[in-house]
Amino acid sequence: MGKPITRSHFLLLHKPSSPPLCTTSSSKISFQSRKIRKLSTNKTTSTATAITSTSIPHLKPLSHKGEIELALDHLSKSDPLLAPLLNSHEPPALNPCTSPFLSLTKSILFQQLATNAAKSIYTRFLTLCDGESQVNPDTVLSLTAQKLREIGVSGRKASYLHDLAEKYQNGSLSDASILEMDDDMLLNRLTEVKGIGVWSVHMFMLFSLHRPDVLPVGDLGVRKGVQSLYRLKDLPQALEMEQICEKWKPYRSVGSWYMWRLMEAKALANKAAKKT
Repeated sequence: MGKPITRSHFLLLHKPSSPPLCTTSSSKISFQSRKIRKLSTNKTTSTATAITSTSIPHLKPLSHKGEIELALDHLSKSDPLLAPLLNSHEPPALNPCTSPFLSLTKSILFQQLATNAAKSIYTRFLTLCDGESQVNPDTVLSLTAQKLREIGVSGRKASYLHDLAEKYQNGSLSDASILEMDDDMLLNRLTEVKGIGVWSVHMFMLFSLHRPDVLPVGDLGVRKGVQSLYRLKDLPQALEMEQICEKWKPYRSVGSWYMWRLMEAKALANKAAKKT
């Protein structure tokens, strides 16, 4: 799977400012070791190209067995321009997410930091908590802003962590409720947490929860990918993104991942060209 090229830990083109959410610690997302499947580029009828989330009400997370294959088959049939890109890259291998709270905490800690600095602070944070298994609302609330500042966490981020933990403690949020919420409700509820915006929620839904139909319209990498794939004159705005990517439903998450792959490949090609 490809990597976001803006504000994400998976970025190759710019310095990242967000953590990997329940993924490997490598700068590259891991891939399954298997032969790339060649997918049909045949067009389907027009009635089959605009499947919406409401027409498939019980979508499983992409980490469930067989879901990636279903997504690739759908995308290759619904978007002939996307099909060659799917054929040229291996499908993603997604890692399970054990704790939404841990992922959200990690996301806050990594915000606006270079990867190495963020990793260093996160390591010290885990030591303070006595390991990842102990990163829970009670533990976070027991850490004063002063203690957090001593390991490099700003006062503002400390308030974000405490607000998240408080919402868990008072029952506004829980790992169980997060897993049960639909995408719209989850976006609304998580953006009520201080320091968590729409982009962060989209990344959380993609890389932690493996939601299949997330289109991060504010992500520069995805927007550039769509611009390149469809040869648009200007960078697409949110509404145009929604309209263009309608055909990807209900697997817009996978389409978005391949936009990151597309831009990553272009960057590597440009880099190689400069050396020759």
